[in-house]
Amino acid sequence: MLTLLHAPTSVCSQKVRVGLAMIGLDYESRLMNLAAGEQFEAAYLALNPDAVVPTLVDDGLVVVESSLILEHLDERHNAGRLMPKEPAERLQAKHWLLRCLQIHAAINTLSFATAYRLPILASKTPAEIDASVARFPDPVMGAKRRDLILNGTGSPYVGQALMYLRRMLDDLQAQLAGDWLGGQGAGIVDVALIAYVDRLDRLGLQGLWDAHPAIGPWLARWQAMPAYAAGIEAFTPPGSAAPMRAAGLDEHWPALRERWAAL
Repeated sequence: MLTLLHAPTSVCSQKVRVGLAMIGLDYESRLMNLAAGEQFEAAYLALNPDAVVPTLVDDGLVVVESSLILEHLDERHNAGRLMPKEPAERLQAKHWLLRCLQIHAAINTLSFATAYRLPILASKTPAEIDASVARFPDPVMGAKRRDLILNGTGSPYVGQALMYLRRMLDDLQAQLAGDWLGGQGAGIVDVALIAYVDRLDRLGLQGLWDAHPAIGPWLARWQAMPAYAAGIEAFTPPGSAAPMRAAGLDEHWPALRERWAAL
């Protein structure tokens, strides 16, 4: 039996749910309330000491880190069909999976520097913000979260995020010779990256790929896929997408445009 402990709008949870849908696997869903701090409870920390989602339990085997979960699901339950067979392409795919650690950090940075910031400031006192970030097992991650909440797009972490995303989008554009990175159909790299690019779109930051003409159509192809509907759209709170995108286009993208152009 597969059990997934995940959160509705967590990009890494989205990524794994898309993979489960692509492979056609049923799973027991255990949704977690990250805003309430359920990821810091002792029972969850026993499974995932980093206090992040998702966590997969596969017949008693605990698997953490979304890229590793994707690779595990593909190998164990899909005969490796999402992974390229040719050695050079296989190594390239595995490199993308490793790069997802940096890519996720960049997406997390922009999410909390833009759309997630004001609701937190409106609902928590400074003392409550300090208390929430103090619960992070990694104090550096806690300090980063606090800085993003307080300083928004003025945080120094945003510059680092833009640097990682510039490289991701440049490489994605260069490798999209056809419809999919996986060749004839979506492969493991397509699955690994879709939630991140989709989040940028939902944040109203589509301008990041104005000079990358292959990325918009790739995203649109994904958004028409049943796996996208099952893994991402089905867990999006009703009515939340349009206001987030509009706020990003009106407020956050103008604050980032010049910095992005200078990279």
